[in-house]
Amino acid sequence: MYRIPILQMGSALLVTIQVDMEDQTALLLQDDLANKIEATGADGVLIDISALEIVDSFVGRMLASISGIASVLDATTVVVGMQPAVAITLVELGLSLDGVKTALNVRRGMQLLQAARSGDHLDEH
Repeated sequence: MYRIPILQMGSALLVTIQVDMEDQTALLLQDDLANKIEATGADGVLIDISALEIVDSFVGRMLASISGIASVLDATTVVVGMQPAVAITLVELGLSLDGVKTALNVRRGMQLLQAARSGDHLDEH
């Protein structure tokens, strides 16, 4: 079974998804991230999905679930690099990804995480 690497950058965790995620991979990522947040005390999670061309309803729900779990563990989640086709698919599936912050790229995502740490509010676009 394929494990998606989770890298630590300061007080944030970086996940770069380079393969189309199967259900088991998504479930494993959810567990691995929860354990890594707890082990490191990370206060932010940046998930780069720029390589994903397809996101089905299960993976969309998993992104929302990961964000919810991270929030309970006192970490902010930002999903970056969503391709337009993926965004359209999520909307067509009726998945609003409640609670998931998004940014166009990693730079903007890191700015959102820094703003969350300092209590500032940035536009999430």
